[in-house]
Formats: sequence, structure tokens, C-alpha cells
Amino acid sequence: MTLVLRYAARSDRGLVRSNNQDSVYAGPRLLALADGMGGHAAGEVASKVVIAALAPLDDDEPGDDLLGQLRDAVIAGNGAISELVQSDPDLDGMGTTLTAVLFAGSRLGMVHIGDSRAYMLRNGTFTQITHDDTFVQSLIDEGRITEEEAATHPQRSLLLRALTGHEVEPRLMVREARPGDRYLLCSDGLSGVVSMETLDEAIRIPDPQACADRMIELALKGGGPDNVTVVVADVVDVDFGEDAPIVGGAAGDGSEDPPPPDSPASRASSITGPRPIPQRVEPMPQPDPRRARGNRLKALALVIFLLLLVVAAGLGTRWYVLRQYYVGEGDNGEVSVFRGVTGSVFGFDLHRKVEGSCPPGAQACEPITVEDLKVATRDVVRNGITDVDGLEGAREAIRRLRTEQTLPFCPKDTAESTTGTSTTAAPPTATSTEAPASTTVEGTPLTTPVPQPGTDCRKGQ
Repeated sequence: MTLVLRYAARSDRGLVRSNNQDSVYAGPRLLALADGMGGHAAGEVASKVVIAALAPLDDDEPGDDLLGQLRDAVIAGNGAISELVQSDPDLDGMGTTLTAVLFAGSRLGMVHIGDSRAYMLRNGTFTQITHDDTFVQSLIDEGRITEEEAATHPQRSLLLRALTGHEVEPRLMVREARPGDRYLLCSDGLSGVVSMETLDEAIRIPDPQACADRMIELALKGGGPDNVTVVVADVVDVDFGEDAPIVGGAAGDGSEDPPPPDSPASRASSITGPRPIPQRVEPMPQPDPRRARGNRLKALALVIFLLLLVVAAGLGTRWYVLRQYYVGEGDNGEVSVFRGVTGSVFGFDLHRKVEGSCPPGAQACEPITVEDLKVATRDVVRNGITDVDGLEGAREAIRRLRTEQTLPFCPKDTAESTTGTSTTAAPPTATSTEAPASTTVEGTPLTTPVPQPGTDCRKGQ
């Protein structure tokens, strides 16, 4: 009897995202999941490259140095990202998380970086076995916020570590594999939407494929705000094991990600990829040096082919970003037109300012700042008005802001409150020997409403 993995994998783009930037690989010896980031297509490129670097580990018997093989593959994938960024600077800022397991009989090697997660169900107890590399997790570790507060923290998506092409050391560990163990790997599209209690219920569904389907369904019922990818794998002690790898998400052919049906639940149940056919696990032959060299050549050819694909995808990313415009707040507070998309990744802006509130060559045009706008409109501009059609659409949005949302100019002379007083002296009498008396009558203060600059009016004319 031999310990083998019985596994299933699913990936879905969710109900909000227009594409799937997650990549997943599930095979007899390797389970790997990557959640890409960095723009419309760049995140997809990063996750594909890293999964492609790890995929050859599924071909050979891992041997004793599980962690060394994982670390070398991760470094190779991270290096491939660096080369792509150097060849196309517009891809700078792309990156990916990674959670992967390399299976070798009674042992599991694991590598983790980012906020994708791994869980384990053992003897009825469901636990998280990875540690998020996020800003909010660091606050939890320091005791500054609770798990409940982290779920709604405005910076809950901020990663502290990821594979971006820059030097980084992944977290590596070895675990004992026992018959009956179940492992769950997932992107934050699942863990960020579905509670730990609900995951604990769903993970107990006996069949791995049905369990993976249920996980996707739960994420979509929760709104599906992000791509969601799951791998469910059981450690079983049998003579038969699955031997056909599953490749999905951005790294797959897209067949698992068709147009959504009418409801999230029906959508989840309709996306079922082909299930691998169980095959007998044969005894592993002695290592053949010629076979190992052949595998390395095949892996190299695969990486080169994928690099050609990602270069083409990178050019598409650049084309997309350069066609986007939006209206936002410039460095000096001026309402401005930006080219690109809002936000930044690891401190790198995904946009640049192209012009202010007055188009080039405009006559008698006075620039407007965010503070010149009505109070309710200011945050809308600061967050970015992205629903515009190119440069002319952005200019038209500014024209509407100027005519419909600016405050009136403050008057030059502001009326001041005044207080009048009058004094009436008593007339002297011939018979009086005392000093003249006087009576003071205080008038009622005269007030005039004063427009408040920045709230009711704006400074200017």
C-alpha cells in the first residue's frame, strides 16, 4: 500500500472581475496555486510564469531535498518575472502570491508567500497552516487589532511579501503526511469572503470534486468580488491514485470559466472541468540520468514557450493601460486628467497626469481645484472618476464639474456683526447737588450670515 493524493481543482473569475489572474496546478506530486496582481493582464502573466516554473517538479520523484527543489523553482519563477519587467517596464509592479505543496509519500514540502492560504483537516480538526504576509496580519500579530476588525480594515488587501521579480525569501516547511489528511489550498477570493466556520463545514464533504465545487459556490454566493481558486487533496492509502494533472485559471485554457448563468449558484454548479481518470501507481524506477536531462530540456522548452506568450500578453497590457483615462486630484489639488488606471502596486503608480482642468490652448479658462467643488463631490473626484470615454470623455467630465458642481465665488466684502449702544444723560437741575446721573441703553446685536469659504463659497474673483 502506498500513500497517494486524490485531488480536485477549480478556478473561477468571480462575479466582478473581467478576467482570471489566478493560476493553479494539481498533479500526483505537486499542488500549486498563484494569485496574480498588477493591472488588467500583468497579474495573469506573473501567476502563469511562476506556475510554469514549478510544474516540472511533478514529473520526477522529489527525493530527499523537498525544500531545496521548491526553493530553486520559486527563485527561477521570480527571476522570470524580473526578466519580463526589464524587457517591458510597463509591467513593473506585477507580482503574484504562491502556495504550493510537493508530495513525497509520507512527507510534504510546502512553500508560501503572500495571502493565498493552505488549510488542513486532520482527525476532525480544521486549521490554517500558512501565515498571511499582509499588513493586517502584522497588526493582529502585534495585538493591535482583532481578527474581526481585520475583516473590514481598509488596508486588508495590502501585501507585505510577494513574488515581484525583486529578491525575496519564501517561507518553506516540511510536514508529515498521514492517511486521512485533507488539504485545502485557496486564493483570497475564497478566504476573504467565506468565514472559517463555513469553510469548516464545507471541507467535510467526502468527495474532493464535490467539495471544491461547494467552495466555489460559497464564494460566488458571497458576491464573488475576486477571482476564486481552490485545490482539495486527500492523502489516501490505496493501490490506485490519480495521475493526470489539472491546470486551471490563467494557466489553463479558460474552459472552466464560461459566461456566468443567471445566478451565482447555478453558475458555480455549471462549471465542472473533466475529472482525472484513476490510474495504477507503479513502483518508481531507479533514476535515469538521460531521462532527467530530457525532463530538464522539456521544462526549459516549456518555460521559453510561456515566456513568448507572456511577452505578447505584456504588450496587450501596455496597450490596455495606455488607452485608459480618468479624472482625479493632482499633486497641487487641481482637478486633472490622468492616463492609466487608479491606484498603485508596491508603491508604483499605474497612472500619470496628462493635463490639468484647462485643456492645452484653452482661452479664458481658470483652473479649478478639488476644494472649489461642492463638499459632496470632492471625495468622488479624489477616488477617481473612471467612467469616461477616452481623453475627450475626461475633459467633458471636468466641464460638467465646472458648470454643475463648483461653489459660487465668495463676496469681496463680508458683512460684519455690529453692536450699537446709546447713552442718555439726565438733565441737571438747579436744586440738585449730586453729580449728574446717566443711563446706558445697550442695543440688540445686528448679525448678517457670512458665507464660509470652502463650504458655501470659494475664494477667487
